[in-house]
Amino acid sequence: MNHTVNEYLLEGCGRCSLGGTPQCKVHLWTNELSFLRKLVLDCGLNETCKWGVPCYTIEIDAKEHNVLIVAAFKEYCAISFFKGILLKDILKLLHLPGKNSQSVMYFKFTNINEIIALESTIKTYILEAIEHEKNGEKVRLDKQPEPIPEEFERLLKANPAISKAFFALTPGRQRGYIIHFSEPKQSKTRLARIEKQIQKILEGKGFFDK
Repeated sequence: MNHTVNEYLLEGCGRCSLGGTPQCKVHLWTNELSFLRKLVLDCGLNETCKWGVPCYTIEIDAKEHNVLIVAAFKEYCAISFFKGILLKDILKLLHLPGKNSQSVMYFKFTNINEIIALESTIKTYILEAIEHEKNGEKVRLDKQPEPIPEEFERLLKANPAISKAFFALTPGRQRGYIIHFSEPKQSKTRLARIEKQIQKILEGKGFFDK
């Protein structure tokens, strides 16, 4: 993965084989991403690169706190707020990345004119996100556990080693796997997903860990 925003804009995130090629989705949004980068920096955030994408932080008590990321997708580019659910969003401009998201919300843009038209509004949202972080506000996550799909539950009962490794994971990592395993409608697809992740579970890794 790339480690600077300049590298990201030139070569992409580096997480797939298209990185550094004309087919990389970052190249679809070069102008928009560059404009968003300037807009975010104008709000006083610090720039770094995490997970291969531009990440913007604020320093509080000598510790960096993540506020937002700027990223490219096939159909749009985006500003994603780590604690977007805290934002007022009176204008209803933000989107949830998925039905299970409890914190992240994002702007999505399909051309630079959309960004220019909303520039002052976007800055208002960013400044509000900064204030939430400065005030130490937390997102109240739903603690209700996700139901374990029956295919995975059978595996856990039949294999103590996998069961021990799974329940030793943090609640967030457990939830990530359960959501991933539960998504397919067909049992055989759920089983295929489970089989692919067994080794990572045994290694103590979460679904999103490399």
